[in-house]
Amino acid sequence: MSTLYSILFLGDVMGKPGRDALESGLQGLVARHRPLFVIVNGENAAGGFGITPEIADEMFAIGVDVITLGNHAFNKREIYGYLDADKPIVRPVNLPDGSPGKGSVRVEKGGINLDVTNACGRVFMDGYDDPFHALDLESDVAGMHWFVDFHGEATSEKVAMAWHLDGRATAVVGTHTHVQTSDARILPRGTAAITDVGMCGPHDGVIGMDKAAVLAKFRTSMPARFEVSKGPGILHGVVVQVERETGRAVHIEAFRVEP
Repeated sequence: MSTLYSILFLGDVMGKPGRDALESGLQGLVARHRPLFVIVNGENAAGGFGITPEIADEMFAIGVDVITLGNHAFNKREIYGYLDADKPIVRPVNLPDGSPGKGSVRVEKGGINLDVTNACGRVFMDGYDDPFHALDLESDVAGMHWFVDFHGEATSEKVAMAWHLDGRATAVVGTHTHVQTSDARILPRGTAAITDVGMCGPHDGVIGMDKAAVLAKFRTSMPARFEVSKGPGILHGVVVQVERETGRAVHIEAFRVEP
């Protein structure tokens, strides 16, 4: 048995173009990278805001092992009960007690127990407890294989979190801003990090939304109804190679797949 295994992570799935790109492109990515685990951020999957049980089930059916969410986790009320069910889907861990769902999940494949945790930043984002403290608590109970999706607006906060968890988490990947950054690296103590993975969705809009509405909002400061752009979706993600014996990452590769 190889001493390494891989984790494939795909950034925020944006509406139907993102779901279509995921469905058509995932098996090719799996064939190329042969990941043991596939993790997808699905918090924008339903029309750009939230996720539904039906969409989550579709993702699991095509080979996704874990779905992470973010600040739109609760936009669709029908997801509340699903989050409380025994499903490998996680919302931000740093929410008040009593919020639907869970912030971490453990999945097992190929003899590896992988803990997956979702957290939201607080810079320019309201309603979240201290993510640094929340992830400190999670690190006390997580095993040596621990993957963190840190969903945040500020690049500084996401970079800081990666350093904070270096040597404790296998990987700390940033999501939410939908623009892939070029800083994928292995930190000194063996944590894979990237400030933002990017998105799975239409590239011809503005971070996935129809550009006409976004431009009108910026130019007039008047309210505008945002809808997901109708262009074809692209896939942004990372592949992380991990030592089985230690849970330390040894390589991270960011990728972009166009239709």
